[in-house]
Amino acid sequence: MARQNRRLARDARYGKYEDGPDPLAPPVDLAEALDAIGEDVMGGTSPERAIREYLRRGGRDQRGLDDLARRVAERRRELTSKNNLDGTLQQVKQLLDEAVLAERGQLARDTDLDDGDRALAQMQLDSLSPSPASAVQELSSYDWKSPTARQKYEEIKDLLGREVLDQRFAGMKQALEGATDQDREDVAAMMRDLNALLEAHARGEDTPEQFDAFMAQHGQYFPSNPQDVEELLDDLAARAAAAQRMRNSMTREQRDELDALAQQAFGSPDLMGQLSQLDDTLRALRPGEDWGGSERMEGEQGLGLGDGTGVFQDIADLDALADQIAQSGPGSDLDDLDLDALARQLGAEAAVDAQTLQRLEKALRNSGAMRRGADGALRLTPKAMRQLGKSLLKDVAERMSGRQGARDLRRSGAAGEPSGSTRQWQYGDTEPWDVTRSITNALTRTAASGRMGPGVRLEIDDVEVQETEARTQACVALLVDTSFSMAMEDRWVPMKRTALALHTLVSTRFRGDDLQLIAFGREAEVMDIEQLVGLDAMWDKGTNLHHALLLANRHFRKHPTAQPVLLIVTDGEPTSHLEPNGQVWFGYPPDPITIALSVRELENAGRLGAQTTFFRLGDDPGLARFIDAMAKRVDGTVVAPENDDLGVAVVGSYLGSRRGGTPLFDGYGRDPWGS
Repeated sequence: MARQNRRLARDARYGKYEDGPDPLAPPVDLAEALDAIGEDVMGGTSPERAIREYLRRGGRDQRGLDDLARRVAERRRELTSKNNLDGTLQQVKQLLDEAVLAERGQLARDTDLDDGDRALAQMQLDSLSPSPASAVQELSSYDWKSPTARQKYEEIKDLLGREVLDQRFAGMKQALEGATDQDREDVAAMMRDLNALLEAHARGEDTPEQFDAFMAQHGQYFPSNPQDVEELLDDLAARAAAAQRMRNSMTREQRDELDALAQQAFGSPDLMGQLSQLDDTLRALRPGEDWGGSERMEGEQGLGLGDGTGVFQDIADLDALADQIAQSGPGSDLDDLDLDALARQLGAEAAVDAQTLQRLEKALRNSGAMRRGADGALRLTPKAMRQLGKSLLKDVAERMSGRQGARDLRRSGAAGEPSGSTRQWQYGDTEPWDVTRSITNALTRTAASGRMGPGVRLEIDDVEVQETEARTQACVALLVDTSFSMAMEDRWVPMKRTALALHTLVSTRFRGDDLQLIAFGREAEVMDIEQLVGLDAMWDKGTNLHHALLLANRHFRKHPTAQPVLLIVTDGEPTSHLEPNGQVWFGYPPDPITIALSVRELENAGRLGAQTTFFRLGDDPGLARFIDAMAKRVDGTVVAPENDDLGVAVVGSYLGSRRGGTPLFDGYGRDPWGS
């Protein structure tokens, strides 16, 4: 993390455009995200977790963190399954075989060669060790007769030197191809100066001037262009640790062969001494690097020392990305995602996906949809509740499309007297236009644009309609069952969706109506919409319809001039009631006293003039008979919707009560218009 922070700070000095928001980037879809988060919150998920779950899943057109994690895992699996670590040894064996073959050919063709010398040379070649390292060592004093064979043998030492250096300094293998003695001496000088610089840094004696002088002389060996000693150490240690992990992944025989071969690199044992000193310094200054890891590499493609080290660095990058994407650590944040590493490992498209998720998270947290309560926990704000409610109400309207009820939903508030206020026209409105306000809006807009001319041109945004108030106000009580069975049978979220949709409809289109939400489990409680939407699943047994009806009747009595509307959503018979002393009594099977008290309060609601509708969830025959009997006592209606149709049924029943009691559904939950 410290390395990444330093790299980001360095990039910031150069003012990279990617560090700021891209004005050409497409806007993130907050509406879809808020809908999905609201669904999770209604299901009992905390808003904080709901945000993370949405970012993990992604949206319709946005890949999420799960997709990035899958691609990271596939890339890592590809690297470990297609490669092996024999690349350098295989190259050495090939060059050695070519050198010996060329030498044998020269011995056979050279007629001027003394027969004794020829026999001795052939004997040396025949007795070479099967170990490449030993064979190379045995041939170090051999008097080559073939120029081609000598060249191949020298290529072995050159290859080893370049591979050994490429392990510590990326790109060195290619840079030193065909190197001269002067090039090798320059590398040796760089190694001496580098070790001197790092040792001074370890003692705290280095200066910025010393680093600048080193980079001025040897900067061509460090294409990453580190800006100070710390960045130089980061790059070197990451590469050296990857080289060590590659070594750890080899068999003992492979390590022994390469160690013996490396001593002959460039024909200079001093090179290995300098590299060993560098490794010791890096281990001491960067102990947090992974020096002990290993990988199983059993593919068919052989990796040289330099390329293999690069692969192990890629694997380390992918492991770090997997941790960042998992967001599992304390204080994890999407800003921790290394976009450069993502682009490097998975391509630019993956980095764009991650950047979009970062923007989406910021937009969600800054949208005003969430706020922290007194306990520090995130909660949905009223703004988010309105947005979610509008989305749910739209869904209800679409489900009712084609039914008679759909028209009532769009025209809600139209069948009444003008309220004296206006509002902007919305799709589906049938209220009369306010011509004065509409023309005034058009004139104001045209004058502001500076394009005044003959006539007035109306645009759709100019149009305002007259708001109306229903002639009859309704006093509505929505009673929702929050007992154990509602959570157990997956009816918890549909219940909340229904309550929020109805609340949105009343608060936006029937503002003169008074809606009260009453949740009843073992006991009943009046709740505001935020409390009900955020309510966790209740696992206490008990269905206290008696208490809920008491609260509903109190609500009706407070509004004596309004039309009472009683809507009851339940999936069970009453099993608890309030005692005269205020204590809750529970009994199963339902006690006759509980039933009697519930019936009495229901009849009290009937005497207050309440239009009653039961929404029965589930197929229990006993429950069906009980609710049918209850409804008949107050001339009420029974609707038996599926979970997904609960919102349509409740909203339809409410709208039916406002249009003179005409139901939108018959007593068996069917649409009488046969949609």
